[in-house]
Amino acid sequence: MNSTLQLARDLIRLDSTTPGDAGCQPLLIARLEGLGFSIERMRHGDVDNFWARRGSRGPLLCFAGHTDVVPTGPLAGWDCAPFAAEIRDGKLYGRGAADMKSSLAAFVTAIERFLAAHPDPKGSIALLITSDEEGDAIDGTVRVVDSLEARRERIDYCIVGEPTSDAVFGDTIKNGRRGSLSGTLTVKGIQGHIAYPHLARNPVHALAPALAELAARRWDEGNAHFPPTSWQVSNIRAGTGAGNVIPGTCEVKFNFRFSTEQTADALKAATRDILDRHGLEYDLAWSLSGNPFLTPPGILTAAISTAIESTCGVSPQLSTSGGTSDGRFIKRITAELVEFGPINASIHKLNEHVAVSDIETLAHIYFLTLEKLIA
Repeated sequence: MNSTLQLARDLIRLDSTTPGDAGCQPLLIARLEGLGFSIERMRHGDVDNFWARRGSRGPLLCFAGHTDVVPTGPLAGWDCAPFAAEIRDGKLYGRGAADMKSSLAAFVTAIERFLAAHPDPKGSIALLITSDEEGDAIDGTVRVVDSLEARRERIDYCIVGEPTSDAVFGDTIKNGRRGSLSGTLTVKGIQGHIAYPHLARNPVHALAPALAELAARRWDEGNAHFPPTSWQVSNIRAGTGAGNVIPGTCEVKFNFRFSTEQTADALKAATRDILDRHGLEYDLAWSLSGNPFLTPPGILTAAISTAIESTCGVSPQLSTSGGTSDGRFIKRITAELVEFGPINASIHKLNEHVAVSDIETLAHIYFLTLEKLIA
């Protein structure tokens, strides 16, 4: 069993359901300290984070990731215990196998092999690891980035180990992500008996035309890197549950996924303009999870693409699809950032898994990227 696979199994066996770390970070830190890394543990609330760095010269290449995993879901739906790290039919099973403990293991073994071959590289290596990516993402990566930004520490190249591959391992690199802006809209009416509508005001009826306009609106056309901005309703709630009561309020939860063609402020203003034109009485609360970010094709995308092509025989595409990631925080202090990791088909599902052969291949791709950028 190769060292990357063994380390991945050791990590999976630790139940680090978010925001727990369950000993994953001490396991990684022990390996890194043996390589000469300086470690800064940054615990905030219930969240464990660390920043590790070896070297003081530029350029600085940082590997970023998370030790926490999503809950397992019903255990009866798993074919094996979710933290047993079983290998069956050439696949490693377990919660976090793809998202993203195999990537964490590959970070470490790639660095070990790189430093064995290049003990005095021209550049520096860092790792930014959190246990709060799958949860609230309040006390995790963003707090570490705040600390680094306060002391003006910058990253030249960052690789986030998110599972980005789609149909075939190596086929996709994420070089950006859309922004995410959520809203909670409460439209006010007057509750009353359904048989006496003239004595009430139905907020569902009042909202309906505005809701239709919001759903039909073409917010932008996107651009060469991003699809058009989308607006989607996730929840609508009104009424008391009784069949003869006109509700007094109607609550709608919605979300924008937006491109670099938009700003959060512009989307907020356009939404309020529609609601105001329809004469609604309402309250509206906003939550911005992250702004869009993009790394145009450049030194980092070329280096990791070359490593993938030479290792897998696959020409990866650059993509900004999918949800948010901690890349939205790290990009504030990073010149070039990409995400690359295993096939994502099973992430957050029952029987999450990754092909055993892909784990060692991933480590080799990270190793070649290190060689290209800082050897």
